[in-house]
Amino acid sequence: MDKYLIVGLGNPGAEYEGTRHNTGYMVLDAFAKASNICFEDKRYGFVAETSLRGRKLILLKPTTYMNLSGNAVRYWLQKENIDQKRLLIVVDELALPLGKFRLKGNGSNGGHNGLGHIQQLIGQQYARLRIGIGNEFQRGGQVDYVLGRYTDEEKKTLEPVIDTAIEVIKSFVLAGIDITMNQFNAKGK
Repeated sequence: MDKYLIVGLGNPGAEYEGTRHNTGYMVLDAFAKASNICFEDKRYGFVAETSLRGRKLILLKPTTYMNLSGNAVRYWLQKENIDQKRLLIVVDELALPLGKFRLKGNGSNGGHNGLGHIQQLIGQQYARLRIGIGNEFQRGGQVDYVLGRYTDEEKKTLEPVIDTAIEVIKSFVLAGIDITMNQFNAKGK
């Protein structure tokens, strides 16, 4: 059975729930809820498993904290013997406006600490779904903004993007990165 590792980046703990930096967690939580599965606390992360048309999906929310996300990703890739081509990282993105998203097959970390650590440990050859969180903050206010919670108004903008992200994940697993980028990236602009 083909296996896929779907990783939602974020930080564990109640103080980070609902924050912009935990957008990856939020997408995986929504995916798990829609799939009627629950996360279990395992090594380096919260893990849930499901299948989609004969393919096994391992959902991972690293508990290493954002800046050490690579430890969890590398561990679960190796433990489950999953090819990096079947890895998808879901991550918050300052460079995209709230409500927008972009799927890429590889590339730089774009200054994101979580992606930076993953890249240090496994390289750049993995798919990432960047979910826009906007950059509505004063100079020097980036950390507070990223670790701040979404407002109710922002949540309304984010909800359809989370729904689309679930479809992107399914398409990535069933159709592959190229078809999925062609199908969804125009919608994400």
